[in-house]
Amino acid sequence: MKKQINVVGAVIVKDGMILCAQRGEGSSLGGMWEFPGGKIEPEETPRDALQREIDEELKCQVSVGEEVTTTPHEYDFGVVTLTTFYCELIEGTPELTEHAAVKWLAPDELGQLDWAPADIPAVDLIQEQRAA
Repeated sequence: MKKQINVVGAVIVKDGMILCAQRGEGSSLGGMWEFPGGKIEPEETPRDALQREIDEELKCQVSVGEEVTTTPHEYDFGVVTLTTFYCELIEGTPELTEHAAVKWLAPDELGQLDWAPADIPAVDLIQEQRAA
């Protein structure tokens, strides 16, 4: 049985634009784009994990809002269950500590990027919701 990995991702919205983060080349799925976030630690709620991860990875604070979606995706290394949340940037400017790059894109521009497979269902939902 494959390892189960529960992770969270932040769909950070500012002025109608969404923050997209590119994974570093040395990491798994290097060069692909994702919503920043990371693993949920034991005894952490998904929202608490997301606030901690954004503080650690991007050196800024977010307010975690409504859930976008939860989707499992099977990779070679295990099954990742990604829960994404809309977030508002409340303090700081994202800094690169683990990612190769970040971009602010309009929802209808998200499809231009090469997304990590687990993030694609959230990208599709965001585009549908924002187009409605």
